[in-house]
Amino acid sequence: MKRTMTTGIFILLAPVAISAQGWNSQRAESLATHATEVRAAQLADSGLKSYKAEARGYLTFLAQLGKGFPDPPKIVRADQIASDIYWKAPSLSKQLIKGRRDTLLLPTDINYHRDHLGIVQNNFPSIIRIGDGDEVEDVPHPLSASGLRDYDFAIGDSLQIRLGSRTLDVIQLRFRPKDQNAARAIGSVYVDRESGAVVRMAIGFTRAALRDKDLEDLSVILESGLIDGRYWLPRRQEVEIRRTGTWLDYPARGIIRGRWDIDDYQVNVPVDAVFDAGPEIQAARGATVTRDGLVRTREFSFTGAILDSIPPDVSSFASGDVSRLHEEVSSLVRAKTVERAQNFALAGSSVSQFVHVNRVEGIALGVGATVHPTPQLSVNAGTGFGFADHAWKPRGSATYTMANGTSVTASAYRTLHDVSIVPERSGLTNSFAAQEFGSDFAGLFSARGGSLALGAPSGMTIRPTLEFALEDQGMVPVNAVPASGRYEAAQPATALRQARATLHLDAPRFDLFGMSANAALSLSAIHDREDSGAQFTSERGKGIATLAATRNVGSGQLALSFLAAGLTNSQQTPPQELIGLGGPITAPGYDFHSLVGSRVAAAHVEWRFKIPFVAVPLGSWGRAPATATLAPFVHTAWVDGKGWYPSIGTGALTVFDLLRFDVARGTRDGRWSFYFDVSRDFWAIL
Repeated sequence: MKRTMTTGIFILLAPVAISAQGWNSQRAESLATHATEVRAAQLADSGLKSYKAEARGYLTFLAQLGKGFPDPPKIVRADQIASDIYWKAPSLSKQLIKGRRDTLLLPTDINYHRDHLGIVQNNFPSIIRIGDGDEVEDVPHPLSASGLRDYDFAIGDSLQIRLGSRTLDVIQLRFRPKDQNAARAIGSVYVDRESGAVVRMAIGFTRAALRDKDLEDLSVILESGLIDGRYWLPRRQEVEIRRTGTWLDYPARGIIRGRWDIDDYQVNVPVDAVFDAGPEIQAARGATVTRDGLVRTREFSFTGAILDSIPPDVSSFASGDVSRLHEEVSSLVRAKTVERAQNFALAGSSVSQFVHVNRVEGIALGVGATVHPTPQLSVNAGTGFGFADHAWKPRGSATYTMANGTSVTASAYRTLHDVSIVPERSGLTNSFAAQEFGSDFAGLFSARGGSLALGAPSGMTIRPTLEFALEDQGMVPVNAVPASGRYEAAQPATALRQARATLHLDAPRFDLFGMSANAALSLSAIHDREDSGAQFTSERGKGIATLAATRNVGSGQLALSFLAAGLTNSQQTPPQELIGLGGPITAPGYDFHSLVGSRVAAAHVEWRFKIPFVAVPLGSWGRAPATATLAPFVHTAWVDGKGWYPSIGTGALTVFDLLRFDVARGTRDGRWSFYFDVSRDFWAIL
């Protein structure tokens, strides 16, 4: 099928159908050979002696957390760069950075490879090298003498490109390695039907080509424009490098994105003066270079703020072009050719699974590991031991994940459950407060049993999970003694056997009346078989709904959150099923779970704005901005049969808004309360 492409010089035209070609057909091989010869002739074109141009772009480092990476990546650091680029025959190039500035949104000590700061000229020579050879080294270019032997070729789509009054027919030439276990490129080039010139190249790489074992994938898109009606030279470039690791058992992904636009070409002008013995990419002469790499020159300055000028798709999952390239790479080769190997790893769902403190276990230690017998199957096993309750708590699970992301997980465990419908603290903060001050915001009871969970395919806006569980539950006593203060009494719990079916619905990010929102809904059908001298059973439904939304208004931000939970049958309800409010999240200014009922609700509204603050140096991790965020709020909680419990307070966020301090007062029989914790974005791993 013939289609059109719109990026920079590309103008949308009507699609025209063409016949598909097979791999290594005579036409495909002929086109590959012709494009290779034209490319070699262009590099040696005696008519092109030199050129100068300006390149402007962004280099961003983004991060994603969580299984399946449900949320769009967050920008950690963004650099804006402006360079003058020079080329001189036969193949000399120079890039002089005349302006570079950055903004740091989270602490990081990332250092980019030098070639990440510049553009690729000549669409790579006969070999491809990226990241100064640390990421990709000496991969044969598909349109080179060795590439014609190392790759299969096939004719793909046809495009029409309009350059002013001129229209070009462009043919897609797809390529894949003959040896898919070798270090090779995968993707396609777009060749001008008349001249044989390459006007666009989109490439990924086999696993063997990626030298860093943590690299998930690496994508490069190079587009050229026709300069002076004769020379195809760089116009737009995009590079995306994704590294994925597992911190504990919590997936983490780092993304480097480089986006460049090149224009203001001057062809065959004197450029000898800029070529010296220095590196290919360096600061311009006379530039001021700070210790952290920022570049300033008298002749050049940026306007506006970096984040205001970054293209929207830089902070999304991936640009449309990169997403299409990922799909094409996956379709051209066997899955294992590009998949990152999964190995044995120490694993735990959070730091607190390795060490934590509470009133039941005292100091508790844990250990766990994950193995991947096959790319689709992962097996996790571990155990924990509490030094106050002297109890082992083993666990094990096996997860099978299909190609579309659908998963099935079977688990068996002996553990402690928390009655809290949402956590009031991070696990790390709660352990410290419990050990030192006897302040434990966890209502624990014992659970022993197993579960089966079915996860929906990836990529859905609303992610459903269906879980079936069968457990024996019971009360556990307070066994530990804090360093100071005393613990509250044990969480009441009825001894019973519970069968439970739960549907979880998660909407991690959506637009709600112009606000950025996330929501979750949990619906459970519960059957209890209790043993209290005379056995009897009870059934009930339980629902929990949460919603959080933010919207930037002027220089401030409005933040809203809502919570509602309830039981359909409050008769013969075991105490571990009742819903408790109280604490910094559900009812600030009221004691932990001091508001208990069968139906509850809570609402929170706060206004966040920046105030001057001390810039906090973090060594190689950068420097926190000289601002803090003040967040006055109002909150109200409601318990069926008891009424409303309002509160007011103020939060202060500092050090990249990672640390939060709250002071709150419950205005109905409450008290002044002080809370401290880290950002809720990181609670899942703490």
